[in-house]
Amino acid sequence: MRYAVWDGGSAVVRVSARRHLRQMAHLSIVGATLLLGGAASQARPSVRLPEIGTPVEYGQPARPVAAWNDFCARMPSECTVDLSEPTQIALTPSVWRLLSSINRRVNQRIKPVTDMAHWGVVDRWDYPDDGFGDCEDIQLLKRRMLVQRHLPRRVLRMTVVIDEIGEGHAVLMVRTDRGDLILDNKTNAVLPWQRTGYSFVKREGQDGQAWVSLNNGTSPATTANR
Repeated sequence: MRYAVWDGGSAVVRVSARRHLRQMAHLSIVGATLLLGGAASQARPSVRLPEIGTPVEYGQPARPVAAWNDFCARMPSECTVDLSEPTQIALTPSVWRLLSSINRRVNQRIKPVTDMAHWGVVDRWDYPDDGFGDCEDIQLLKRRMLVQRHLPRRVLRMTVVIDEIGEGHAVLMVRTDRGDLILDNKTNAVLPWQRTGYSFVKREGQDGQAWVSLNNGTSPATTANR
């Protein structure tokens, strides 16, 4: 900035300079505020957890489907219940993001195919490590991935339901302090069990290898639905 030599106008020049500096400072503050606002808008959006629900009512011990028994004979560690683990977990935003991410990723990764087309048998429970599997295979993979990410296996229960077309179907139940949630290969949405539209039949028990009946459902012979 140039300073005037004319004494008569020096006061005016100084006032004008101070006014200009105040304007520049104000613009700097506004610019910083806009930058901070932009950074905040790019931050991770807040997670909206599902409303607090209720657990599925369970009753007497139930017999699992025959294919589960065969799976446990081949992979006994997958069926062992660790009583030191909790029976439910807190549904925090990070847990909710993890459940949603695993459900979506596995659904996109595994191509649905019937056990007859895949294995040549009516019903087989196994991991879809070749990229193909039906409902229970897909849920078993989700459970394995969640356990690898330090969720307790005891809260991740394989569950048999009757689906919207009246066939046996397998889903993964996650037992949380906000109710029982369902991971399903038919939808990428993680839903409270009441919103699935399914009839719940039975699930893995949390105190031993025996399963438990749910809502007095009638048990299907297989879970062969894709």
